[in-house]
This record gives sequence, structure tokens and C-alpha cells, in this order.
Amino acid sequence: MSSENARPVAVVGGGAWGTALANAAAAAGRPVTLWLRDARSAATLEAERENPRYLPGVMLHPRIRATAEADDLAAAEAVLLVTPAQTSRAVLGQLAPAFAPGTPVVLCSKGIERTTGAFMSAVAAEVLPAGTPVAVLSGPSFAVDVARNLPTAVTLAAADADLAARLARLLSGPALRLYHTDDVRGVEIGGAGKNVLAIASGIVAGRGLGESARAALIARAFAELMRFARSFGGRPETLMGLSGLGDLVLTASSAQSRNFAFGLALGAGATPEAAAGGKLAEGAFTATALVGLARGQGIEMPIAEAVAAIVAGRASVEDVVAALLARPLKAESE
Repeated sequence: MSSENARPVAVVGGGAWGTALANAAAAAGRPVTLWLRDARSAATLEAERENPRYLPGVMLHPRIRATAEADDLAAAEAVLLVTPAQTSRAVLGQLAPAFAPGTPVVLCSKGIERTTGAFMSAVAAEVLPAGTPVAVLSGPSFAVDVARNLPTAVTLAAADADLAARLARLLSGPALRLYHTDDVRGVEIGGAGKNVLAIASGIVAGRGLGESARAALIARAFAELMRFARSFGGRPETLMGLSGLGDLVLTASSAQSRNFAFGLALGAGATPEAAAGGKLAEGAFTATALVGLARGQGIEMPIAEAVAAIVAGRASVEDVVAALLARPLKAESE
């Protein structure tokens, strides 16, 4: 099917990640409808072909059309929801009536709903009409890399393995490679959990505790992530892949990551409010929800607990470091 006759891919959300995924889908040969909440922003983006607030210097692909009209989403072959996890319920509730029946919705935000402790797939199942196919996209990817067509690989999960494979083919392009799986829970746990643990890595770097400490922390953080995933039905091989280990390594190692940068500022002595600097660090919201779910299942997650305590202002960095080092010795496999 030629791109002129193909049904568009819809991307909901005009931030850095939404704009980058829109560019990637267009580079894959699809027409793209990029929906923004604000009509003035949509008109400016459509006219100027650049998103200077979030991706300065990256031009919008010619196959992308920006809009603020919900009705423009009705023709989409698939809808990519690229809004923050904590606002996804409201956005889906607003826009779902505009989607054609049976249109797959791909959740591209990484988090756990703070008020309910619900994973994003569960939120979507509550809000969307019964039977709506839901998929999850996650993996090691910075928006600027994807927007500039730098080589990137991520994972797409759907309970229907055939749907996951079809969506992976639909969205894969010259530089963006999508692997697929039917382990939805494993993929979304990797994406949500790594944000919290990346904050811990940033704290270690910001406090100047050394690269040895940071390497140890990342390894033990991954052990926590594996324990949590197993308890909630995620498969170990999923967590060992792009959406688990791959995403943790990226997010916990670079100041391009908002979560790592947030932790870096905390480690340097900033308050949580000052560390955020007006930018969204999703892990700061997810930490409490992640810890609450872990406690409910009796899962030991001391690093995530430490992050939640620091973000909430209940403990200092020195307190949690001392507490972690004083924990009883144990077998590494535990």
C-alpha cells in the first residue's frame, strides 16, 4: 500500500517523545496525525514544522499533520498515546469516543498511576470500550535520538502476539527497530520501575559516591526489578531484554534521562522541588506506587524504598545510604 493510500498512524501528545515517535512513524512510510491538546500550539507546529520547546532543531517530517481536533483521530490505523502516565486516564477518557471501534491503542508512557497503583494497561482497560486492543511500547530510547533517526531498538507488547507483530511491522522504520512480545506486564513493569531506580543512580552520582557504588546499585536495582516483575506475572526473559535491562542501563547512566538528572540534583543537595526544575521526572510519581505494590506482595525493594523516602522528604541521602549499607548480608541470588 502506498503512503498516499495508507491509513494514518495517530500520535496523541506533542511533547518530545510524541514528536519523535511521529517522526519515526512518518519515516517508516506512514502518514501521521499528531494530536495536541492546545489548538494554537497545533497550528504553530503545523505551520512552522518544528517543535522548538521540546525538540529544537528537529524538523517535522512532511508526512506529519498536526491538529487539535479529536475527530481527526477517527481514521487512524493505530493510536499511540504519548502523554504522561499520571494524565493518561483523563486523556483517554476525553479522546476514546473519537477512535474508530477496534483501533489498537499503544501506550507509550512509562509509569504506574499514583492514585490507584494501576499499571497503564489496566487504566486503558478501564477507560476504553470493551475489546479495544491495547499494546505497550517501551525500551531504551531518548526522544532526540529517535527524532534524528539514530539507530534505536525498543519492544512492543500486546496480549495478542499476532497484533504485537503487526504493530511492530507498522511502526518499524529505517532507524527504529521494534521487537515484539505478548508479555505486556513484563514490558510495562520494566518501563515503570527503571525510572525509579534511575533516580537512585543519579543520587549516587550527584553525591559523589563513586562509579563502583553506582555499578553495584544498578546491579542490585535490577535484582529488585526482577523480583517485582516475577511477583506480578512478568517473565524473566522480558526483563533481561530491551524493555528491562536495556532501558535501565540507558536511563541510569546518562544525564539526558530526566530521572537520572533529577536524582543527580537530589544527590547534590537540591530539594525535590528544585531538583525537578519544572520538568517531569516520571519516576518521582511512580516511586510511591511501586513501593506500595511491592509492600502489598511482600517484595523486598530497599532501593526503591529509599528513593520514595527521599522524594517525599522523609529521609536524607546520608540516612538511606547508611541504612542500605547496614542491611544484613545475604546470598546474591536472594
